[in-house]
Amino acid sequence: MEILRYPDPILKKSSALLLAVGNEDRSLLDEMAEVMYTSHGVGLAAPQIGINKQLIVVDIGDKRLLRLINPVVLKSEGKEEMDEGCLSVPGIYLSIRRPQTITIKALNESGLPVSLEATGPLARAILHEIDHLRGKLIIDHINPIRRLRVLKKNGYRK
Repeated sequence: MEILRYPDPILKKSSALLLAVGNEDRSLLDEMAEVMYTSHGVGLAAPQIGINKQLIVVDIGDKRLLRLINPVVLKSEGKEEMDEGCLSVPGIYLSIRRPQTITIKALNESGLPVSLEATGPLARAILHEIDHLRGKLIIDHINPIRRLRVLKKNGYRK
């Protein structure tokens, strides 16, 4: 599995909901986790490896791997601005304003509904990966003129 990089058009597409979770999806989540760890990331979404499914894996370094399917934010509180990087836009780090605390619902790898409250870096990582499921990258959080400057400065061509 290879991580897609900007400007690959797949990264800009919304992902499909999973109606059922099968063995193939569980295997894919395991493979995604391996790619994430190998790449020294804290999260990975299926679109980043070219798969149009709402699957994410997150581990912010606390040895607690989250495998989430069809995640939806139910509630968010507070705001915090921090630098973020992305495996699909290497070399670029941007200050992104996100909620400090979130409550989400999703399916786990067994296809069972789960809800989760996350704060700080975990909330940020989950929101970052949910953005990928919606076709949004960190560079989409800044205005278009600044985006062009940042991309050009870092050698990206569209």
